[in-house]
Amino acid sequence: MSQILVLGGESLMAFGRTRTFAKYFAGASVMALGISSTAAMAQTDIPADESAQEATTADEDIIVVTGIRASLENSMNLKRGAQGVVDAISAEDIGKFPDTNLAESIQRITGVSIDRSNGEGQYVTVRGFGPEFNLVLLNGRQMPASSLAGTSPPATRSFDFANLASEGVASIEVYKSGRATLPTGGIGSTINIRTPKPLDRPGFQGSIGVKGVLDNTFEDTKITPEISGIISKTFANDTLGILINGAYQKREGSTAAFSVGEWREGILGSNTDAWGALPPTDSGRVENRPGADDIYQVPQNAAYDFTNFQRERINGQAVLQWAPSDQFEASIDYTYSQYTLDAQTNSIGVWFNHGNTSSSWTDGPISGPNFYGESFSAGEGKDLAITGAVAANRNVNHSIGGNLKWNHPSGFRWELDAHHSTAESKPTSPFGSSVAVGSAIFGVQEQIVDFTSDMPVISVAMYPGSEIQASNIVASGNAFRTGYMKDRIQEFRLSGGYDFDDGLIDALDFGVTYTDNKVRTAYGNLQNETWGGIDVNPDPDIFERYDPADDIFTERDLSADLEGMEGSQDPAIIGSYFTIDTVRLINDLESRFGVCSNSIVGDWSGEGCIAELTTDRRLREKTIAPYIQSSHTFDILADDAHLLLGLRYEITDLVSSALTPTYSGASLLSFNEMTLFEVGRQFRTDRNSYDNWLPAVDFDMSPIEDVVLRASYSHTITRPSYGNLEAGFNLNFPARPDGGSTGGGGNPFLLPYKSKNIDLSAEWYYGPSSYISVGYFNKQVSNFIGGRNRRDTPFDLPDPSDGAIFNEAVAALGSDASFAQILNYAAANYPNAVQYDADGNPLGIIGQAGDPLLSFNLSSPVNLEDSATVDGFEFAIQHSFWDTGFGAILNYTVVNSDLEYDLLRPGFDPEPQTAINGVSDSANAVLYYENYGFQARVAYNWRDEFLAAYGTDPFFVEDYGQFDVSASYEFDNGLSIFAEGINVTNADRRGHRRADQAVYFAAPGYARYAAGLRFSW
Repeated sequence: MSQILVLGGESLMAFGRTRTFAKYFAGASVMALGISSTAAMAQTDIPADESAQEATTADEDIIVVTGIRASLENSMNLKRGAQGVVDAISAEDIGKFPDTNLAESIQRITGVSIDRSNGEGQYVTVRGFGPEFNLVLLNGRQMPASSLAGTSPPATRSFDFANLASEGVASIEVYKSGRATLPTGGIGSTINIRTPKPLDRPGFQGSIGVKGVLDNTFEDTKITPEISGIISKTFANDTLGILINGAYQKREGSTAAFSVGEWREGILGSNTDAWGALPPTDSGRVENRPGADDIYQVPQNAAYDFTNFQRERINGQAVLQWAPSDQFEASIDYTYSQYTLDAQTNSIGVWFNHGNTSSSWTDGPISGPNFYGESFSAGEGKDLAITGAVAANRNVNHSIGGNLKWNHPSGFRWELDAHHSTAESKPTSPFGSSVAVGSAIFGVQEQIVDFTSDMPVISVAMYPGSEIQASNIVASGNAFRTGYMKDRIQEFRLSGGYDFDDGLIDALDFGVTYTDNKVRTAYGNLQNETWGGIDVNPDPDIFERYDPADDIFTERDLSADLEGMEGSQDPAIIGSYFTIDTVRLINDLESRFGVCSNSIVGDWSGEGCIAELTTDRRLREKTIAPYIQSSHTFDILADDAHLLLGLRYEITDLVSSALTPTYSGASLLSFNEMTLFEVGRQFRTDRNSYDNWLPAVDFDMSPIEDVVLRASYSHTITRPSYGNLEAGFNLNFPARPDGGSTGGGGNPFLLPYKSKNIDLSAEWYYGPSSYISVGYFNKQVSNFIGGRNRRDTPFDLPDPSDGAIFNEAVAALGSDASFAQILNYAAANYPNAVQYDADGNPLGIIGQAGDPLLSFNLSSPVNLEDSATVDGFEFAIQHSFWDTGFGAILNYTVVNSDLEYDLLRPGFDPEPQTAINGVSDSANAVLYYENYGFQARVAYNWRDEFLAAYGTDPFFVEDYGQFDVSASYEFDNGLSIFAEGINVTNADRRGHRRADQAVYFAAPGYARYAAGLRFSW
């Protein structure tokens, strides 16, 4: 007979199977997963005659399973051998993961979908629960997470998979049901990324690969390199081993998109007072005006954004492992990752004052815009915004850990694991982490956004002398934002267990974990609210805008660079945009006007354009979590049944501090923007403590051979985001007139989300790498966190937009007067009520005593009484077509929630809304071929429309499907060549707000190709 060996992936991880599991995989190397030490395979259950037969057939033919099929078999075996609902993806060989991005690989698992950035997988959603509801572990350890937001302090707990290269990963395991031995934090799932260890593969093993990557975008990008290598060597009769791996990846690409940075909050048709409310039907400027009970939104702005980016990823790991006997094992490991992203964005777009508007609307009750436009008089000097932006940020992660295992002859098992890990994100540019430098051509006569095509069409008409060309561009406002985040986790885990020879209990496991999580998020900005143009004339009666050198701006064909979506070639679309030498423009503005060193808003750090971090949030979470778990085996029908009973208790102490500002007044800088005068900041500290009992029960049985039935029940939690736990309070910039100002803060007294979970599944393993499974899950989620809204007048700030001076100026100059005319009127008649820049030029009208108070829409997070049910079905089939080399993987997940965002409630509503982000159906289809050294794979991934985020209004991402392909050939000497394509059909992406036509982004898709060589030994 022939012996079957699975050699392509990592060692099989068993979770408690005895006779059934052993007889299928006696020829495979088996290792228990470290975070579930009860799960060792009972090798003694192999019948003596089978062991003898295996020994006597050593010289017979051996069928070696490698590559794709080995990876699939390993993943299937882990699923089959697990207690509870677990799915996995294994490496096809040392240093060879199925996809070049970990998130792209993990999305192939049933019920898993991803969010993309720059065409790469970044965050993971599992069973409809977004990234903040999934806990990511590295080798069973909780990892810190850090990232930088564009215009606000970072606040996420979500792990960014872009930080890790796939070449240094052995397998990814997704635990969908709760487990007492696992760290908590994931209602959706707990995801364990397992890296290779030297003693997993004795001897001298290694792999090195080189690759060239080409992005197919509107820019002529060059081929960029990726290099990876891994070396593993064991010594002293395979009792001592060392492993080193590293990866360097560089990528250059481009993106193009339509975007609306801000839609006004949902307005009821009966509301005529809100900023942005439509004129009455009899005005003749509204077609099919939304009815009184209909709800609609109007855009605050719209633009086309063209971004060039450079991404660099550096990963490295070193592992030293020592196992002098079967009773003792020690290891120490260090993991490093660095992810750097530089981006340069050029935008052209329009802003709305919501004055002389015209529009057309779809039928209610959710009315979407067919088009929305506005006309301006020549005297208004309305701007066409031309913006240059740069961003340069780096994430750096360090993790050092040690592990000791001791299996005492008495039957006791002990394990001590500890690690110190940090994640830090900060800018690498002297201009901060996110920069926007505004320019404009003043003289828009009319602007219209047509939302009826896939790519909305922006068209503008300019007054004579204001044509769209470089010579007419003048400098306007600018903002230099600096963000910082650091997350440090120190974790210690002591676990033990005892294996019983007979009786009702197979094994008893117990342990305690101590986790100390220390987080700092900070933010500051320098901003010059000169959006109406930088005044270079010292005469207060003469307004003259600064005109940068024409060669800073290079004109490009907009339609050509936006090609790919319906609407991008519309003849009415803006004809041109400009690539901007933004760094040169910044240096010019700083040397002439001190836009960084002497900004109107914010405090300068004294270096470059870096702002003082005036928003500063500190958080400390300390958690102690003891647990106990027992495993049981008994006979039912065809084979053994298994029962796992566990209980985890967690108590968390939290200290939250934040630097909180106070304000003394407001200044009106344009018709729709105000700045606030800050007079001081002080730290505020709050403390909280909470605890949770978290039971977990797993049962499985085989009523007939090769069929496994499972049932699990567990309690799991997800902790609030760092931003929600903030102790401070902030008002958002810029403030807006007519009740459009916003602000809010956090709530350190929030409790975690809590879910009571039921999982049921049936699995039929009908071949060596083939199975069918059907699963049902039900999650009852409570302690939802929602934003409680209220309207208030914090700090009693006078509102200059409705003040006596502004109203007097409008009455004297007429309703069509420009803001510059109104500002000059105020400076001439009320010089002490005007804000001036360093050169004495008027900037804004200051609110005065007696003016109405400035009203803000304020929100803060609270735990709601609402609860939700999220349930669904998972269907999966993995099939190998006999000995043809062909195989297929198909899966589909249906997710339902009884708590959805109510689109018919207006944007500002005192009663908070609750919904679950990410709920959507998803599907995967993979067809592969592997034979005679040749591999080929075609994969399709699809995700239905889902709620991406919500505040006063929702954000939806529309359904999306993507095709990926790959092929490789391996020569006999270990050398292989390969090629791959990502999104080869150039699939496009879109998102909208309440109505389908209220588009907030639309982006043409671009393919990415790679080819390279790989050598293994």
